[in-house]
Amino acid sequence: MRTIVTGAAGFIGSHLCERLLADGHDVIAVDRLTPYYDPEVKRANLALFADHPRAEVVLQDVSSPAMLGRLREVDTVFHLAAQPGVRPSWTSFSTYLRENVERVHALLEAARTVGETGRAPRIVLASSSSVYGEALHYPCAEQDATAPVSPYGVSKLTMERLASAYVDAYALPIVSLRYFTVYGPRQRPDMAFHSFIRAALTGEPVAVYGDGEQVREFTFVEDVVEATVRAGSRELPPGTTVNVCGGEPTTVNGVLALLGELTGSPVRVVHQPPATGDVRRTGGSTELAASVLGWEPSTSLRVGLARQVAWHLAVEAARRARSAAAVRVPG
Repeated sequence: MRTIVTGAAGFIGSHLCERLLADGHDVIAVDRLTPYYDPEVKRANLALFADHPRAEVVLQDVSSPAMLGRLREVDTVFHLAAQPGVRPSWTSFSTYLRENVERVHALLEAARTVGETGRAPRIVLASSSSVYGEALHYPCAEQDATAPVSPYGVSKLTMERLASAYVDAYALPIVSLRYFTVYGPRQRPDMAFHSFIRAALTGEPVAVYGDGEQVREFTFVEDVVEATVRAGSRELPPGTTVNVCGGEPTTVNGVLALLGELTGSPVRVVHQPPATGDVRRTGGSTELAASVLGWEPSTSLRVGLARQVAWHLAVEAARRARSAAAVRVPG
C-alpha cells in the first residue's frame, strides 16, 4: 500500500508513519511544522523515520497544488493534520476553520477530481470525541446526537459533515475516526498527561481545571494507530464513522493518583476554574469498531501511563547526557 500521512510530524502521525513503514508500506509523510508547539519537537519525531528507504518526508501544506497532485500516486490518505486544542479555539476560530475544514475541503475536492478519471484514494479522517459534546447518555454510539460545546468540536463536526456531502454526491471512499483523548509516548507538550507527568517528576505544581472529577476515556496511541491502519485497509462502506476509545473511563483525579503510584511522587495540583467548552464526561462505545474493524483497545490505562512515564524519563536522561557532553572539558 502506498500512503500519504498528513500531520506526520505530530504525536499520532509520527507513530502511524512508523507503524506503516514497519508493515512494509510506502509513506509520503507530510507536515508544515506549524508553531502550535515547538517545531523542534516535530523535527525530532520526523527524524525517527526520515531515513527509512520507503519514507519520503515533505515539508509542505497538504492543500498545496503540488501535494494535492500526488493523490493519484497513493492508495490511502491518512489525514491527521489539524489545529488541535479546545481552549484556544474560542479566540482564534478562523484558524480552526481554515485548518480543520477548508484544507479538508481542498483534499476532498482533489480526491473527487482523481476519481473522475481513475480510482480515488481511500481517505481516513481524524475526527474527535468533541463532536458529541455533553451527551445525553454514555457510552456514546456513532449514531447518537452530536452537539459540540466548543469551537474546536464544531470544526471537527463540520469536517465530518463535509465528508458526508462528498460521500453522498461522489461516493468518495471516506472513513472518519472519532479519537477519544489519546495519550502515550511523544504526546504533545500541551496535553494533560504530558503536563501531569512532568509535574510529578519535577515536583512542580500543575493546573487542573475544575474539581478533577470530570471523566475521560483515555486511549493509548498504539491502539489508536492499530484502529487507524485497519480503517485504511479494510473494505468499509463510504462514509463510515467509528469511535476509537480506550474502554476505561477514569476521572482526572484517578489519573493523578495513578501517576503518583507510578512515579513515586504525588502530583501537586492547583485547581483552576472549569475551562469553557470542557465537557464533564466522555465515553464511547466500541461495538462498531469491533464489528467493522475487528478492533478493540488492548492497553490498560496503568500499562499505557507507565510507558509514557518511561518515555519521559528516557527523554530527560538523554537531555542530561547532552548537557554533560556539552560542558565536558578535554583533559
